[in-house]
Order: sequence, then structure tokens, then C-alpha cells
Amino acid sequence: MAYHDETLPRALSWDKLPAMIVVTASINLDESEIEETFVRASGPGGQNVNKVSSAVQLRFDARRSPSLPDNVSVRLQKLAGSRLTSEGVIIITAQTHRSQERNRAEALAKLVEMIREAAKPPPPKRRPTKPTKGSKERRLESKGKRSETKKLRSERPE
Repeated sequence: MAYHDETLPRALSWDKLPAMIVVTASINLDESEIEETFVRASGPGGQNVNKVSSAVQLRFDARRSPSLPDNVSVRLQKLAGSRLTSEGVIIITAQTHRSQERNRAEALAKLVEMIREAAKPPPPKRRPTKPTKGSKERRLESKGKRSETKKLRSERPE
């Protein structure tokens, strides 16, 4: 339900619409599916680093997300690797920046990029082909040359 002008039906208001994160043309995530926790970062920050929780741990339940088609969910769980828990929750940590907002944006960008990668269809399987007649001949010719070279090495002059 996209509204291009500033008017909304009376039953809806801008602040009551669920915030959607656009991933691809067909995949939108509801912000309620993403859980963020803030922890103290180990990186740069000087005296600030011990006082402020600027690192972000973003959690997304890939297994139970209603926004993801099943095939994308399966590929996403494979892509997540060690970031995937046994319950199917993906944990992304961002702590490179000193500000919490920039770390939040970075973690969300990582998640969106991972979902975009999972949404791409897998490449087609390789169809095995037979070697051409010319390539077989070239291979046998080079084997013959190598064989001759090795024979010459083993012969002892008298």
C-alpha cells in the first residue's frame, strides 16, 4: 500500500503505519522483525568507550520471518554461517563507528545486503561437456613430447 501524495485515508495516520525496510522490489522487512541491543564497543572512542554503549547487536529471525519467501530464507541461513544461532536467528554486530546511530545504520546495511544476496537466484548447474577432438589430439601430442623428453633423460650414453 504505497501513498505517493500527502493524503492518507482517515483511518490511517503516518505514525501508525508499520515502518518497512525495502530490501528488493518484492521483499520488505517490517522493523518489528529486527531487534537491536546496544553494548559497549571495544574499538575507538577514548574515554567515551567505557561510558557509552555504542556497539550494536542486530538480531533477525530468518527462520520465522513472514517477510521472506522460504527459498530466500534457506539461502540466507546458509549465507549467515557462524552468525546464525541454532534457533535460526542471525546476529550482526557493528562497532566500527563511535556513534550509536552510525553503527545501527551499518548493521542494518549488512543485513539488507545479506538478504539481497540470498534473494538472487542460484546460478544454473554446469552442464558437463565432452572434450573436442582437437583438444584430445593436443593433449596426446604434449604427452608424447613429455614422454620423449623423459626417455632421453634416462638413456645413458656409452
